[in-house]
Amino acid sequence: MLVRQLGLFDSTMIMVGIVIGSGIFVVTGIMASSIPSLSLMLVAWIAGGLFTLAGAFTYAELGAAMPKAGGQYVYLREAFGDLTAFLFGWVTFFVYLSGGIAGLAAAFAEYFGRFAPSLSTGRTLVSFDLSIMGFALPYSLSAGQLVGVAVIALLSAVNYIRVSFGSGLQNVLTVIKIGTLLALVAGGFVLGNVSDIDLAINPTGASTGALLTGFGLALVAVFWAFDGWNNVTYVAGEIRQPGRNIPRTLILGAVCVSGLYILVNLAYFSALGLEEMAGVVTIAEKATSALLGDSAGALVAAAVVISIFGAINGSIIVGPRVYYAMARDGLFFKRVAEVSQKNGTPGFAILAQAIWTSVIVMTGTFDQILTFTMFVAIAFWILAAGAVFVLRRKQPDLPRPYRAWGYPVVPAVFILASAGVMVSILVERPLESFAGIALTAIGLPAYFFWKRRAKTAVPENKDT
Repeated sequence: MLVRQLGLFDSTMIMVGIVIGSGIFVVTGIMASSIPSLSLMLVAWIAGGLFTLAGAFTYAELGAAMPKAGGQYVYLREAFGDLTAFLFGWVTFFVYLSGGIAGLAAAFAEYFGRFAPSLSTGRTLVSFDLSIMGFALPYSLSAGQLVGVAVIALLSAVNYIRVSFGSGLQNVLTVIKIGTLLALVAGGFVLGNVSDIDLAINPTGASTGALLTGFGLALVAVFWAFDGWNNVTYVAGEIRQPGRNIPRTLILGAVCVSGLYILVNLAYFSALGLEEMAGVVTIAEKATSALLGDSAGALVAAAVVISIFGAINGSIIVGPRVYYAMARDGLFFKRVAEVSQKNGTPGFAILAQAIWTSVIVMTGTFDQILTFTMFVAIAFWILAAGAVFVLRRKQPDLPRPYRAWGYPVVPAVFILASAGVMVSILVERPLESFAGIALTAIGLPAYFFWKRRAKTAVPENKDT
């Protein structure tokens, strides 16, 4: 049985640490290439923050009412049944969260390679063609991929030993990244030209259509930068005083991340003009160099390495709790439900995640996986938010220590905003969206297999 040992600070640092990965260091430059307006870029970040806060208010009711391992998996199961919950867990394990960890590991290796070129993703160790059914598939293995696997193995081992080890490391890493961002903000406001920021809505005279299209693309990028805010619910079974701390974690985390993101962007605006930012992926480094000189860019690269390391650790903490909950319901391998009596962690679930994520890193397919699954991931956000409405009717007597602020308007706004992003992704990337649906559908035969195999389902994890 999992033990409640995470306090409010621990859980909030896990949430903030997962969300703040590499996005805030790169997204603004990408946005500037599609929307020629600092004010509209700022509006997009504010909208992303409000969207996340609306989601936090919504999930807070569910988390406080059902503070169990697996979080969103449990909400979906209680509202819509085992099949919906299983498909969420299926996508989470095989593609979404594992692909996200793999992508972060690759990004870590990319930045780490600046300090150790011999270990970068640019150094190819092996390259050859695989012959599969008469087709030649090129494969190459870089030193950076091995670095990514090593990081996953290291952090998985830390989280296997003790929950307190993983959360303690997460606290340190998240405090460092928050401090780094605040230092960047201070530098922007003290050394930058805050008063010269041009907040005109359309300074370049672009057409209304171009502005609207650019704003839509900017929103998708912003929502990606906020992705992961809901993952802290996966460890709800280990949070102390969950009726109070889960809502506080979600709301405090959303406010903290939103505030930091907005302030950091104002710092970028004070250091660089719109034309200087457009298309610059290393926007944080360029802004810091403009404020403090070229030598400061290396400091930002180091900060990004630490930030990504923390995001990987946070994701490794939360993911296994979903698979653990699935196994407890008889819908996954039985051993995944085991908790180490010595360590108090779902050790086999952590090991399974580490192995599969490492496979994804070695194949180098994480970019495609993330593209395929973002559409489906948002669909599960919508379903989980809809669970608030369903469960108020289905289980009216369920104890609810916290009720969603602004119900039913705030949850409905969150659902509509999520649907809007889904439509945007579907229009911009229809093939990838349908591929994501297909990947989810592959889970159907697996679900019926597990259902048949589970002759006597293990009772749901009521105390975790």
